[in-house]
Amino acid sequence: MKPHPWYVYLLAVLAMLFWGMSFVWSTIVFEYYDPITTVFLRLVLSTAILWVIILLWKKKERIRKQHAGLFLLSSFFNPFLYFIGENFGLKLTSPTISAVIIATIPIFTSITGVVLLHEKLSRMNITGMLLSFAGIIVMLVKPDMTMLASPMGVGFLAMAIAVAVAYSVLLKRLTAHYSALTIIATQNFIGMWYFLPLFLIFGLRNFAGVVPDHRLVISLVLLAFFASSLAFVFYTITTRHLGISRTNIFTNLIPVFTAVFSFFMIGEGFDIPKLTGMAMVLAGVALSQYKNKLGIAGAYRFIMFNKRKDF
Repeated sequence: MKPHPWYVYLLAVLAMLFWGMSFVWSTIVFEYYDPITTVFLRLVLSTAILWVIILLWKKKERIRKQHAGLFLLSSFFNPFLYFIGENFGLKLTSPTISAVIIATIPIFTSITGVVLLHEKLSRMNITGMLLSFAGIIVMLVKPDMTMLASPMGVGFLAMAIAVAVAYSVLLKRLTAHYSALTIIATQNFIGMWYFLPLFLIFGLRNFAGVVPDHRLVISLVLLAFFASSLAFVFYTITTRHLGISRTNIFTNLIPVFTAVFSFFMIGEGFDIPKLTGMAMVLAGVALSQYKNKLGIAGAYRFIMFNKRKDF
């Protein structure tokens, strides 16, 4: 049964809310653990949570052999490569700057459609892209042309964007065959094993030397349950019913949520360049998606009408 549009839109907004808050929760956890340890623990907890839900709801699905490679590849992109890029980028910049840069994913999805599928962009789409890039420069570059944020941090975030574009295509293929719970639980489980060697080499000593307090535990649990579990499940459901391009428009909300919660939870300050840059990026992303039908979504549009499952 096809869900009501408002139900799908609500799930999209909730996913962006949880991801927006995840930048703040991650910043808190970074006070105790390095990014590798943070992501590994986040995935371990999330995997346990999702499989408990699957077993309780009796929603277990068998992964077909022909899709094993697709799951391994998609999990390598996300959570493995994406979380490396996002978390090291966040560690080296700030929650709001990281969220604003990540919010440009729809723009790069559009560019991918142009390069790979020979799509056409309107003047408004191109204007929006240029406006967003200009907004990022306003946020990151001082008047004397020095960087406000770590170039390496920005580089990690750029990697996360590239990975997210590739992952969105693989995700769309998986949603034709499996429920959102199965996809995210399986990807997080595989991603956990991808991260295990890095955790043992780089993070184990850090993990063993930390005495957890309530602030750390609460932030980790919130990350695992809301950001790594519910948000991805909601995003997967939304992608199935709205398509990649329409779902990605909702990412405009992520930096807004991040900015609000960063201000109240960790006291992140805002100056004129940061606020101006945020407004430019968000306006630019909106313009870049105006009446723009992405070929990446179009190439898989037929999937939207077949084998639909909610959970």
